[in-house]
Amino acid sequence: MIIKRLKDFDIQQISDSGQCFRLEKAEENRFQLVAKDKYLEIEQKAEEVQFFCSEEEFEEIWKVYFDLETNYGRIKESIEEEDEYLKKAILCGGGIRILRQDLWEMIVSFLISQQNNIPRIKKIIRTLCEKYGESRRNFRGKEYFCFPKAEVIAQLEEKELMDCNLGYRSKYVMRTAKCIADGSFSIQNLWEMDYKKAKESLKQLYGVGEKVADCICLFGLHQIEAFPIDTHIKQMLEKHYKKGFPFKKYQGYAGVLQQYAFYYETYGERKD
Repeated sequence: MIIKRLKDFDIQQISDSGQCFRLEKAEENRFQLVAKDKYLEIEQKAEEVQFFCSEEEFEEIWKVYFDLETNYGRIKESIEEEDEYLKKAILCGGGIRILRQDLWEMIVSFLISQQNNIPRIKKIIRTLCEKYGESRRNFRGKEYFCFPKAEVIAQLEEKELMDCNLGYRSKYVMRTAKCIADGSFSIQNLWEMDYKKAKESLKQLYGVGEKVADCICLFGLHQIEAFPIDTHIKQMLEKHYKKGFPFKKYQGYAGVLQQYAFYYETYGERKD
Protein backbone atom coordinates (compact mmCIF):
# COMPACT_ATOMS: atom_id res chain seq x y z
CA MET A 1 0.00 0.00 0.00
CA ILE A 2 1.26 3.46 -0.94
CA ILE A 3 0.09 6.54 0.98
CA LYS A 4 0.32 10.00 -0.61
CA ARG A 5 -0.90 13.45 0.39
CA LEU A 6 -2.31 14.94 -2.77
CA LYS A 7 -3.67 18.39 -3.47
CA ASP A 8 -6.11 19.01 -6.32
CA PHE A 9 -7.13 15.33 -6.29
CA ASP A 10 -10.59 13.96 -5.55
CA ILE A 11 -11.25 10.37 -6.59
CA GLN A 12 -15.04 10.79 -6.30
CA GLN A 13 -14.98 13.78 -8.65
CA ILE A 14 -12.71 11.94 -11.09
CA SER A 15 -15.08 8.96 -11.05
CA ASP A 16 -18.07 11.22 -11.81
CA SER A 17 -16.33 13.38 -14.42
CA GLY A 18 -17.29 11.30 -17.46
CA GLN A 19 -13.76 10.59 -18.64
CA CYS A 20 -13.27 7.12 -17.13
CA PHE A 21 -15.88 4.35 -17.17
CA ARG A 22 -14.13 1.61 -15.17
CA LEU A 23 -13.53 3.59 -11.98
CA GLU A 24 -16.32 2.76 -9.56
CA LYS A 25 -17.16 3.18 -5.91
CA ALA A 26 -16.68 -0.04 -3.93
CA GLU A 27 -17.62 1.28 -0.49
CA GLU A 28 -17.45 4.52 1.51
CA ASN A 29 -14.26 6.42 0.54
CA ARG A 30 -12.96 3.44 -1.47
CA PHE A 31 -12.93 2.99 -5.25
CA GLN A 32 -11.86 0.21 -7.56
CA LEU A 33 -10.39 0.59 -11.02
CA VAL A 34 -9.37 -1.65 -13.90
CA ALA A 35 -6.96 0.09 -16.28
CA LYS A 36 -3.83 -0.83 -18.24
CA ASP A 37 -4.86 -4.48 -17.61
CA LYS A 38 -4.28 -3.91 -13.87
CA TYR A 39 -6.61 -3.77 -10.88
CA LEU A 40 -6.33 -1.00 -8.29
CA GLU A 41 -8.17 0.01 -5.13
CA ILE A 42 -7.97 3.59 -3.88
CA GLU A 43 -9.10 5.03 -0.58
CA GLN A 44 -9.21 8.75 0.13
CA LYS A 45 -9.82 10.82 3.25
CA ALA A 46 -9.25 14.53 2.68
CA GLU A 47 -5.80 14.87 1.06
CA GLU A 48 -4.58 11.44 2.20
CA VAL A 49 -4.86 8.92 -0.62
CA GLN A 50 -4.03 5.23 -0.27
CA PHE A 51 -3.16 3.21 -3.36
CA PHE A 52 -3.40 -0.54 -2.76
CA CYS A 53 -0.49 -1.64 -4.93
CA SER A 54 3.28 -2.10 -4.81
CA GLU A 55 5.62 0.88 -4.92
CA GLU A 56 6.95 -0.34 -8.27
CA GLU A 57 3.47 -0.51 -9.79
CA PHE A 58 2.59 2.91 -8.39
CA GLU A 59 5.71 4.49 -9.91
CA GLU A 60 5.41 2.76 -13.28
CA ILE A 61 1.66 2.92 -13.80
CA TRP A 62 -0.56 4.86 -11.40
CA LYS A 63 1.55 7.98 -10.84
CA VAL A 64 1.45 8.49 -14.59
CA TYR A 65 -2.16 7.36 -15.04
CA PHE A 66 -3.48 9.88 -12.51
CA ASP A 67 -1.22 12.63 -13.91
CA LEU A 68 0.21 13.27 -10.46
CA GLU A 69 3.25 15.18 -11.67
CA THR A 70 1.19 17.94 -13.28
CA ASN A 71 0.65 21.04 -11.13
CA TYR A 72 -3.10 21.62 -11.36
CA GLY A 73 -2.81 24.37 -8.75
CA ARG A 74 -1.05 26.56 -11.31
CA ILE A 75 -3.86 26.00 -13.79
CA LYS A 76 -6.40 27.13 -11.20
CA GLU A 77 -4.31 30.17 -10.30
CA SER A 78 -4.33 31.28 -13.94
CA ILE A 79 -8.09 31.89 -13.94
CA GLU A 80 -8.92 35.56 -14.30
CA GLU A 81 -10.44 37.14 -11.19
CA GLU A 82 -13.42 38.49 -13.12
CA ASP A 83 -14.30 35.03 -14.47
CA GLU A 84 -16.84 34.19 -11.79
CA TYR A 85 -18.15 31.15 -13.64
CA LEU A 86 -14.82 29.31 -13.83
CA LYS A 87 -14.05 30.24 -10.22
CA LYS A 88 -17.29 28.53 -9.15
CA ALA A 89 -16.59 25.54 -11.41
CA ILE A 90 -13.19 25.04 -9.81
CA LEU A 91 -14.64 25.23 -6.31
CA CYS A 92 -17.12 22.54 -7.34
CA GLY A 93 -14.85 20.11 -9.22
CA GLY A 94 -11.29 21.19 -8.53
CA GLY A 95 -10.19 17.65 -7.64
CA ILE A 96 -10.49 16.44 -11.23
CA ARG A 97 -7.37 15.47 -13.15
CA ILE A 98 -7.10 14.47 -16.80
CA LEU A 99 -6.20 10.79 -16.66
CA ARG A 100 -3.62 9.22 -18.98
CA GLN A 101 -5.74 6.35 -20.23
CA ASP A 102 -5.36 3.62 -22.83
CA LEU A 103 -5.96 5.07 -26.29
CA TRP A 104 -7.79 2.08 -27.77
CA GLU A 105 -10.09 1.88 -24.75
CA MET A 106 -10.90 5.58 -25.09
CA ILE A 107 -11.72 5.23 -28.79
CA VAL A 108 -14.24 2.49 -28.03
CA SER A 109 -15.57 4.19 -24.89
CA PHE A 110 -16.40 7.43 -26.65
CA LEU A 111 -17.87 5.70 -29.68
CA ILE A 112 -20.20 4.05 -27.17
CA SER A 113 -20.81 7.35 -25.35
CA GLN A 114 -22.77 8.91 -28.21
CA GLN A 115 -26.38 9.71 -27.25
CA ASN A 116 -25.78 7.84 -24.01
CA ASN A 117 -25.50 8.48 -20.25
CA ILE A 118 -22.67 7.61 -17.87
CA PRO A 119 -24.37 4.77 -15.91
CA ARG A 120 -25.41 3.05 -19.15
CA ILE A 121 -21.97 3.51 -20.73
CA LYS A 122 -20.38 1.90 -17.67
CA LYS A 123 -22.78 -1.03 -17.87
CA ILE A 124 -22.12 -1.59 -21.58
CA ILE A 125 -18.35 -1.50 -21.10
CA ARG A 126 -18.58 -3.85 -18.11
CA THR A 127 -20.53 -6.35 -20.23
CA LEU A 128 -18.10 -6.00 -23.14
CA CYS A 129 -15.13 -6.68 -20.85
CA GLU A 130 -16.77 -9.63 -19.10
CA LYS A 131 -17.64 -11.28 -22.41
CA TYR A 132 -14.51 -10.59 -24.44
CA GLY A 133 -11.76 -9.33 -22.13
CA GLU A 134 -8.98 -11.43 -20.65
CA SER A 135 -9.81 -12.83 -17.19
CA ARG A 136 -7.38 -12.14 -14.33
CA ARG A 137 -7.30 -12.27 -10.51
CA ASN A 138 -6.74 -9.28 -8.26
CA PHE A 139 -4.86 -9.22 -4.95
CA ARG A 140 -8.02 -10.36 -3.19
CA GLY A 141 -8.25 -13.43 -5.41
CA LYS A 142 -11.34 -12.10 -7.17
CA GLU A 143 -11.78 -12.22 -10.92
CA TYR A 144 -11.61 -9.08 -13.03
CA PHE A 145 -11.58 -8.51 -16.77
CA CYS A 146 -9.22 -6.52 -18.99
CA PHE A 147 -10.51 -4.35 -21.80
CA PRO A 148 -10.85 -6.49 -24.96
CA LYS A 149 -8.20 -5.99 -27.63
CA ALA A 150 -9.02 -4.63 -31.08
CA GLU A 151 -8.04 -7.97 -32.61
CA VAL A 152 -10.62 -9.77 -30.47
CA ILE A 153 -13.49 -7.40 -31.27
CA ALA A 154 -12.57 -7.43 -34.98
CA GLN A 155 -13.31 -11.17 -35.11
CA LEU A 156 -16.81 -10.81 -33.65
CA GLU A 157 -20.08 -10.55 -35.53
CA GLU A 158 -21.93 -7.27 -35.20
CA LYS A 159 -24.80 -9.12 -33.51
CA GLU A 160 -22.45 -10.09 -30.67
CA LEU A 161 -21.82 -6.41 -29.98
CA MET A 162 -25.54 -5.71 -30.26
CA ASP A 163 -26.03 -8.31 -27.52
CA CYS A 164 -23.82 -6.12 -25.29
CA ASN A 165 -26.39 -3.34 -25.77
CA LEU A 166 -24.24 -1.16 -28.01
CA GLY A 167 -27.19 -0.61 -30.35
CA TYR A 168 -26.40 1.35 -33.53
CA ARG A 169 -22.92 2.02 -32.10
CA SER A 170 -22.03 -1.63 -32.76
CA LYS A 171 -21.15 -0.89 -36.36
CA TYR A 172 -18.92 2.01 -35.28
CA VAL A 173 -16.93 -0.17 -32.88
CA MET A 174 -16.80 -3.13 -35.27
CA ARG A 175 -15.47 -1.15 -38.26
CA THR A 176 -12.97 0.72 -36.10
CA ALA A 177 -11.67 -2.51 -34.54
CA LYS A 178 -11.20 -4.05 -37.98
CA CYS A 179 -9.32 -0.97 -39.27
CA ILE A 180 -6.95 -1.09 -36.32
CA ALA A 181 -6.55 -4.88 -36.34
CA ASP A 182 -5.72 -5.06 -40.07
CA GLY A 183 -3.34 -2.10 -39.85
CA SER A 184 -5.26 0.22 -42.17
CA PHE A 185 -5.43 2.71 -39.30
CA SER A 186 -2.50 3.08 -36.89
CA ILE A 187 -3.36 4.40 -33.46
CA GLN A 188 0.36 4.46 -32.64
CA ASN A 189 0.88 7.15 -35.28
CA LEU A 190 -1.53 9.41 -33.38
CA TRP A 191 1.07 9.83 -30.63
CA GLU A 192 3.37 11.54 -33.14
CA MET A 193 0.75 14.09 -34.20
CA ASP A 194 -0.17 17.43 -32.70
CA TYR A 195 -3.73 18.02 -31.54
CA LYS A 196 -5.15 19.33 -34.83
CA LYS A 197 -3.63 16.53 -36.93
CA ALA A 198 -4.64 13.84 -34.45
CA LYS A 199 -8.21 15.14 -34.37
CA GLU A 200 -8.50 15.13 -38.16
CA SER A 201 -6.99 11.66 -38.33
CA LEU A 202 -9.44 10.29 -35.76
CA LYS A 203 -12.37 11.70 -37.75
CA GLN A 204 -11.47 9.26 -40.52
CA LEU A 205 -12.76 6.44 -38.29
CA TYR A 206 -16.37 5.44 -38.87
CA GLY A 207 -18.62 7.06 -36.27
CA VAL A 208 -16.05 9.56 -34.98
CA GLY A 209 -17.24 13.14 -35.30
CA GLU A 210 -16.08 16.45 -33.88
CA LYS A 211 -17.00 15.88 -30.23
CA VAL A 212 -15.89 12.24 -30.05
CA ALA A 213 -12.57 13.11 -31.68
CA ASP A 214 -12.02 15.85 -29.09
CA CYS A 215 -12.85 13.43 -26.25
CA ILE A 216 -10.35 10.89 -27.56
CA CYS A 217 -7.68 13.58 -27.94
CA LEU A 218 -8.28 14.83 -24.39
CA PHE A 219 -8.73 11.54 -22.53
CA GLY A 220 -6.76 9.13 -24.74
CA LEU A 221 -3.88 11.23 -26.06
CA HIS A 222 -3.76 13.64 -23.11
CA GLN A 223 -3.84 16.60 -25.48
CA ILE A 224 -5.24 18.92 -22.85
CA GLU A 225 -5.90 21.76 -25.29
CA ALA A 226 -8.82 19.69 -26.69
CA PHE A 227 -12.20 21.14 -25.67
CA PRO A 228 -15.10 18.73 -26.30
CA ILE A 229 -18.44 20.48 -26.76
CA ASP A 230 -21.53 18.50 -25.79
CA THR A 231 -24.98 19.80 -24.88
CA HIS A 232 -23.91 20.84 -21.36
CA ILE A 233 -20.85 22.75 -22.58
CA LYS A 234 -22.72 24.34 -25.49
CA GLN A 235 -25.36 25.70 -23.12
CA MET A 236 -22.66 26.90 -20.72
CA LEU A 237 -20.84 28.78 -23.50
CA GLU A 238 -24.05 30.40 -24.71
CA LYS A 239 -24.96 31.54 -21.20
CA HIS A 240 -21.60 32.59 -19.72
CA TYR A 241 -19.32 33.29 -22.72
CA LYS A 242 -21.48 35.05 -25.29
CA LYS A 243 -18.39 36.70 -26.77
CA GLY A 244 -16.61 33.36 -26.95
CA PHE A 245 -14.53 31.31 -24.55
CA PRO A 246 -11.07 32.87 -23.86
CA PHE A 247 -9.05 30.09 -25.52
CA LYS A 248 -6.04 32.34 -26.09
CA LYS A 249 -5.83 33.15 -22.40
CA TYR A 250 -5.91 29.45 -21.49
CA GLN A 251 -4.01 28.18 -24.50
CA GLY A 252 -2.64 24.69 -24.04
CA TYR A 253 -4.87 23.55 -21.17
CA ALA A 254 -8.46 24.56 -22.02
CA GLY A 255 -9.46 20.89 -21.77
CA VAL A 256 -8.81 20.91 -18.03
CA LEU A 257 -11.18 23.86 -17.67
CA GLN A 258 -13.71 22.03 -19.84
CA GLN A 259 -13.72 19.22 -17.27
CA TYR A 260 -14.30 21.64 -14.39
CA ALA A 261 -17.16 23.21 -16.35
CA PHE A 262 -18.67 19.86 -17.34
CA TYR A 263 -18.63 18.69 -13.73
CA TYR A 264 -20.12 21.95 -12.50
CA GLU A 265 -22.87 21.83 -15.13
CA THR A 266 -23.64 18.22 -14.16
CA TYR A 267 -23.38 18.40 -10.37
CA GLY A 268 -23.13 22.07 -9.44
CA GLU A 269 -26.67 22.70 -8.27
CA ARG A 270 -26.67 19.82 -5.81
CA LYS A 271 -23.24 20.81 -4.45
CA ASP A 272 -23.71 24.59 -4.16
